Amino acid sequence: MESYNGKNILILGLARSGLAAAKLLRQLGAAVTVSERKSPEEIPEKAELEALGVRLTGQTPEIFEEDYDLAIKNPGINGNLWFVRRLRERGIPVITEIELAYRVAAPQFYIAVTGTNGKTTTASLLYEILQKAFPGKAHLTGNIGKALCETVMENDLLHQAGHYVVLEISNFQLVDIVDFCPNVAVILNLAPDHIDFMGSEDAYYRSKCRVYENMDENGVFLKNADDPLIETYTNLLPVKAKTFTFSIEKPAELYADAQNVILNNRILFPLRDLKIVGRHNVQNVLAAVGAALAAGADEASIIAAVQGFSGVEHRIEFVRELDGVRYYNDSKGTNVDATVTALKAFSQPVILLAGGYEKGLSFTPLKPYLKNVKQVVGFGACGERLIRELTENSGILVENLAQALDAARKLAEAGDVVLLSPTTSSFDQYSCFEERGDHFKSLVNAL
Repeated sequence: MESYNGKNILILGLARSGLAAAKLLRQLGAAVTVSERKSPEEIPEKAELEALGVRLTGQTPEIFEEDYDLAIKNPGINGNLWFVRRLRERGIPVITEIELAYRVAAPQFYIAVTGTNGKTTTASLLYEILQKAFPGKAHLTGNIGKALCETVMENDLLHQAGHYVVLEISNFQLVDIVDFCPNVAVILNLAPDHIDFMGSEDAYYRSKCRVYENMDENGVFLKNADDPLIETYTNLLPVKAKTFTFSIEKPAELYADAQNVILNNRILFPLRDLKIVGRHNVQNVLAAVGAALAAGADEASIIAAVQGFSGVEHRIEFVRELDGVRYYNDSKGTNVDATVTALKAFSQPVILLAGGYEKGLSFTPLKPYLKNVKQVVGFGACGERLIRELTENSGILVENLAQALDAARKLAEAGDVVLLSPTTSSFDQYSCFEERGDHFKSLVNAL
């Protein structure tokens, strides 16, 4: 384990990952400074951090001229910001808390799940499988809501080795890895997203491919044989790990036809065992099953977990049926491709509620999937552009989610689906997609 005793560490941005990194570093004997745009009085954890001996500062220039051995960057902070660039100009390494946790933990078996869509569903099912296969030794962490540093501390992974760590990992977390090397990795799919942060689609796709950058022939990379962009980028950036293919369109090592999941030409289990809807979720199941097999899980544990898995919150989540209208919460649909996936899951007429933070993404890829959409209701910062570009101003434009639901309720008839699938992030009106989804569910349940 790398020693941090006596080292001077700067944490850029607090949030959950910064808080966990600060606690872990203090446990390891480091001197810790947290640079936050909020004033110390606005930080709920102020007393807790100060009791640990953590120094809280702002983001004034002199802070970034001090001497540090290392900086830990919150993944939500853009690496092109002036203070991040200044630290690098001064030769101070900048990493994320994922890299920190990986460096200090005892050796573990890491399964890294990334991709534009489906990460949470895949990682959650994989965790359920590994819990059954390796009781007490499986952990779900990362972008899903729990920092890896937090998981390391809670389970004494500083000293205990050989646990199975399912890590949902975003491109924000991957851009600053150095040594992180999973035992198993999967890129579920690639589609345009986070261009505002990354600068280009190419930069975004390349950041995703960093998940296998440090792997060698001892690791396993699960390759989605159906995704042409994955084919393109794995050719550009070759995979050194062993490759295991999965597909819902063509024969592969792990394949789903119309009725069964097939492993190496034999039926593993029938698709009727699945409780989650949509062909995209079959693909997510294949990725989870393939990763579990690569981790050494037994088939009985895999089948039992698949049969009991009912999906994840905020991803095409059924909320309720009222007057014959079914309401679904897809607040995790934070890009256009995710909304396409959600629309493809329904054969009934859909009233689509979409809008939120303006990412600048093109809505054009949505147009072919509007045949089944009865009406589009736009809201939030990008609502006006969404209505203009998607519906040529024939949709309904409102200010917020409550008004959007009210408009949908007036339009909906028995047999319709009201679907919240925003196409973009929540930061114009909410702190996160979970808060937006919870608000939608509370509104629907109050009808």
